[in-house]
Amino acid sequence: MNNRLVISLSPHIEGDFKVEKIMWGVVIALLPAFFASVYYYGFNAIKVVVLAVIFCIGSEYLIQKFILKYKEKVTAFDGSAAVTGLLLAFNVPSNIPWWQLLTGSIVAIGVAKMAFGGLGKNPFNPALVGRAFMLASFPVHMTTWPKPLENIWSFGADAVTSATPLGILKEGLNAGQTVEQMVEKLPGYFDMFIGNMGGCIGEVSALAILIGGIFMLYKKIITWYIPVFYLLSLAGFTGLFYLIDKSADPLFHLLAGGAMLGAWFMATDMVTSPMSIKGQIIFAIGGGILCGAIRIFGSYPEGCSYSILIMNAFVPLIDKYAKPRRFGKEVYNA
Repeated sequence: MNNRLVISLSPHIEGDFKVEKIMWGVVIALLPAFFASVYYYGFNAIKVVVLAVIFCIGSEYLIQKFILKYKEKVTAFDGSAAVTGLLLAFNVPSNIPWWQLLTGSIVAIGVAKMAFGGLGKNPFNPALVGRAFMLASFPVHMTTWPKPLENIWSFGADAVTSATPLGILKEGLNAGQTVEQMVEKLPGYFDMFIGNMGGCIGEVSALAILIGGIFMLYKKIITWYIPVFYLLSLAGFTGLFYLIDKSADPLFHLLAGGAMLGAWFMATDMVTSPMSIKGQIIFAIGGGILCGAIRIFGSYPEGCSYSILIMNAFVPLIDKYAKPRRFGKEVYNA
């Protein structure tokens, strides 16, 4: 019997987490938000989600098969493209035209992901890049918000529209109104928590997003550092200005817009967020402060997407600064 000692590079133990398992776990976590979007926006929400997923998976497959000419198995069906499609759909209104959604999907997959080498190499969150491109290219359609529970099973794009809470706030403040004067126009906190307000189809219900976030924590798909510190920093920054000039309070900023969706599902993206705990905390605090600053001082009422994209650009620097010390390395006091 020939006994041999085989020496190989680490890692030596194969982990339980695989790309497919993680990605489809995220898809499951997004289901509560999907069901909430169907309840409030009906057929159009289903149409947008299905088309976005098909467009993203199809774009990745076609790019790998016919442009990059992959000889090995294509990765279009590993779940990552489906997650990108879901998140892109959740970041647009329910009445967005299909061809604009197709354009955003191609940019998200082709430019933000595959141009950098595919999953694991992209520096920016693909869904947010697609959304940012759509917002710059199609600003009218991207800021026209159908009213929840109105014509939910109509097949057309025409619908009763309403402003988002952040849009109402920004417009009122620009007109010199106080928050107290806008109370009748703004939805109540309970409506904002369950999702009865205008906005992108996947960001309206904080309750549904929290259910999905807790599921990901339970399955250890994400850790709590980024979502908690992102939301705490957003609350702290907006709370400071609430005390100074009596603008909207921190709870309003947590429930309005894409803060919950961004904190739980996009800032936590493993590829585009820091590796160390210290780095994740820095990343999250910076993102929360940027989101609040854009909302308060920027001309655009929402800042979540851009705050995460900006912090994505700083991830290499954060990783370099927050690099953990090698095990066994001696530290000498100067």
